[in-house]
Amino acid sequence: MNRCYRACVILICLLLTGAAGAQPAAPFEGQPGKDVVWIPSPRDMVEKMLDMARVTPQDYVIDLGSGDGRNVIAAAKRGARALGVEYDPGLVEVSRRNAAAAGVADKASFVQNDMFEADISQATVMILFLIPDNLRKLATKFRALKPGTRIVSNTYDIAGWYPEATDRTAPCLSWCIATLYVVPAEVAGAWRLPDAELTLEQDMQLVFGTYETSGIAVRLEGGRLNGNEIRFTLNGVAYEGRITGDRMEGIAKGRTTHTWSATRVP
Repeated sequence: MNRCYRACVILICLLLTGAAGAQPAAPFEGQPGKDVVWIPSPRDMVEKMLDMARVTPQDYVIDLGSGDGRNVIAAAKRGARALGVEYDPGLVEVSRRNAAAAGVADKASFVQNDMFEADISQATVMILFLIPDNLRKLATKFRALKPGTRIVSNTYDIAGWYPEATDRTAPCLSWCIATLYVVPAEVAGAWRLPDAELTLEQDMQLVFGTYETSGIAVRLEGGRLNGNEIRFTLNGVAYEGRITGDRMEGIAKGRTTHTWSATRVP
């Protein structure tokens, strides 16, 4: 092997070694990504979203397109377990370093993955900053989450969903409006009560339907879901209950108060 060839081989090895050991470049606002450019949520907006979701140490928070990890790290600082899903491997490494520096590496974890392929089924809270097209593509996965799961979106709405609350940081110039959604239970269909049948229709957390007994049907009024909790009014009687699988039960308040229960008709 001549000296020139050996020198070239050594130089290439040194370059490769240096590249392998190099730290990822610092992320920058507007950085191109797989599905969208990266723009981080302002720090005060991160805290606003976590406040709206009422994140506690019992929660498992997931952020899709987690960037530099700020949403995940902020959730972990509140004691929650949190996961960031990010396609850019450099940003994943930046996030892990940031979590370690913040002292929450035991609660904040990050994976390099496509957000559309990620398993989010165990989330109790989603903290997101995604464009409408991304949210639209993910809406089916959101709908399959456990009832009561809170989703907070920075700036952009989830098409076809109705918000539970909207708030903003001040002063509000950009990226400062947060919207809270709560995944509702599935209640559409027929439910049997001891002496009647309840037929429900559903548009997300809005509930419509009829209560039929002895051939007389009465329309529900004010039907609404909040996760597994349901409320509606029949003939001036206010029903409140909780759905557990194929059963719902609760309290009805009118001139008197009594318990009620219903079972889903197969």
